[in-house]
Amino acid sequence: MPEKKKPHKMITPGMEDVLNEDAGLEEKKSGNYTRVTTFSWDEVDNR
Repeated sequence: MPEKKKPHKMITPGMEDVLNEDAGLEEKKSGNYTRVTTFSWDEVDNR
């Protein structure tokens, strides 16, 4: 019996909560995860 694939979530700008979720154990074992880096710029500190 073929495996059922999980539907992909649609990610749009501003959905930071989805990006902050950790990959599950099953996803880590299969290599189905993406490393995410958050970059923040504070213009007040830019002199």
